[in-house]
Amino acid sequence: MSDTKAKPIRLGLVGLGKIARDQHLPAIALTDDIELVAVASRNATLEGVACFPTIDALLASDVEVDAISLCTPPQGRRAQVAAAIAAGKHVMIEKPPGASTSEIPPLAALAEQAGVTLFATWHSRYAPAVEPARKWLAERTIRSVLVQWKEDVRHWHPGQDWIWEPGGFGVFDPAINALSIVTRILPRPFALESATLDVPSNRDQPVAAELSFTDTIGTPIRAELDFLQTGPQSWDIHVDTDNGMLTLSGGGKLMTHNGRVMLDAHEAEYRGLYRQFVSLVGRGESDVDISPLAHVADAFMLGRRRTVAPFDWNPA
Repeated sequence: MSDTKAKPIRLGLVGLGKIARDQHLPAIALTDDIELVAVASRNATLEGVACFPTIDALLASDVEVDAISLCTPPQGRRAQVAAAIAAGKHVMIEKPPGASTSEIPPLAALAEQAGVTLFATWHSRYAPAVEPARKWLAERTIRSVLVQWKEDVRHWHPGQDWIWEPGGFGVFDPAINALSIVTRILPRPFALESATLDVPSNRDQPVAAELSFTDTIGTPIRAELDFLQTGPQSWDIHVDTDNGMLTLSGGGKLMTHNGRVMLDAHEAEYRGLYRQFVSLVGRGESDVDISPLAHVADAFMLGRRRTVAPFDWNPA
């Protein structure tokens, strides 16, 4: 019997901004079955690996990579995914998977035709309390859901103007994390009924929003989203059931039932993503779920826009 260990996946990381440095690089370093061999970034380099200004330059080089992890903004990402697939590379995409819902299914079809893995990631689904919450809720009657996702854009996205441009999502860039959790933990699909989007007078994307959904049996689901919350940040999902209130806090790290702690664990979302990527590649499968993105698209289609005060990175 051979005990030869499979060679690690040789990875090219495209985009070396805040999320790549804060989350992807540490997770890659802790994943035994992945070896970072190249980086593509217009404005940054990384010591110890081959560096290129663009994904096209990376793919055209003689550096051998098996897979690409995309950490670029969603605008323009479709061409990058297509180029990687055409080059025969497995692809992992930072959330959201694209700037539109229509661009993702054709990319999934291309990946299937090419025989490579496409992984559209939702990192918040890998928070430690998400799966325990899903299993707990599966055995209860859900009466209502309240999502409160409120954070400070100036802290988490300093100077990142792309987030206010068309395709940048505004407050939905973080709020899509909440939707990725809710679409995972609730037992029935749900749809948007109404929305209000607060759009700064000098920007194209909302800074706050209120959403109302119902599931297939009429369960009310509300979301309160804010990109200007200072002080303690709110990443909470409250689910009222026939057996009390289940709450996920801290983006899914903490789970309580009627205020009693059921689970409190350290964040390891991106390690979970890379473990899943390795598993998908090994099984020759893809994972492309766009349901959270579809809910955001519905908010933009059905939402009533309300003009609010201008947004500046350094307010007077």
